[in-house]
Amino acid sequence: MTDFLTQLAFASDAVLLASTGGLFWVLAGFCAFMERRRSKARSVDRLERVGFMPWTTLFVLCAIIGGGMLAMSLPVVLGNL
Repeated sequence: MTDFLTQLAFASDAVLLASTGGLFWVLAGFCAFMERRRSKARSVDRLERVGFMPWTTLFVLCAIIGGGMLAMSLPVVLGNL
């Protein structure tokens, strides 16, 4: 665990950007899963009681932000391999 934290502390900006972009994609995957779960047939009364969460909007935003971060860090990360 300490080795991982040391590597993270001394990581380049491109690696940190790629890691954050990957986390955004994981979050986008979670949002897609929750949207699929919400879209299953349920009664409208039950949906009105719990409220509304814009899972599709969150998915799109997280996917675009994560993809942009990965695209910006890709040349530097691949150049270091």
